[in-house]
Amino acid sequence: MPPVSLLLGALDYLGVFVFAATGALAAAQKKHDIITFAFFAAVTGIGGGTLRDLLIEAPVFWVKDAGYLIACAAATVTVWLIGERLARMRALLWLDAAGLSAYCVIGAAKALAFGVAAPVAVVMGVLTACFGGVIRDVLAGEPSILLRREIYATAALAGASAFVVADAAGAIELVAIGIGVASALAVRAGAIVWGWTLPGFRERGA
Repeated sequence: MPPVSLLLGALDYLGVFVFAATGALAAAQKKHDIITFAFFAAVTGIGGGTLRDLLIEAPVFWVKDAGYLIACAAATVTVWLIGERLARMRALLWLDAAGLSAYCVIGAAKALAFGVAAPVAVVMGVLTACFGGVIRDVLAGEPSILLRREIYATAALAGASAFVVADAAGAIELVAIGIGVASALAVRAGAIVWGWTLPGFRERGA
């Protein structure tokens, strides 16, 4: 396996672990048991990638590699042991931002590898990054992050687009990945720290 593929694989595992941790943290906030922790972690960690693989007709990634389920289990145990400390650090927001930034690039990269057109690859990146978080919010009985004014899917769109454009421009994959992840993280961080939002309907002329 070439070094770039190893890098993408490592980023994929990281994205699953981080998103799974956000799912387990959501369970922690509701004071659920360890089994519910594991369920929240799994559906959040692998939900977006599963949807992507089904849509591009790829083998579902975690069915072929049980290591992703192990990553979800590791996230579950980690949050079970130190979840209270993470909650005090607003870890759910920042872990989710990190997972979104990694996963929008991974989703777009895998879609390109399966021969889809660049615009479709961007959409696959957004779906990969956002769908697991939507499932997590629904299970936790919280308003979906996509229905809030705070920028979220836009950050995934920025990261996936930046990666696809850099890749099309001939950037080496390591650089393209870095551009995509940094773009998504910068936009999402701006929303968290400074409350960035997009104009709502009929607000432009107000």
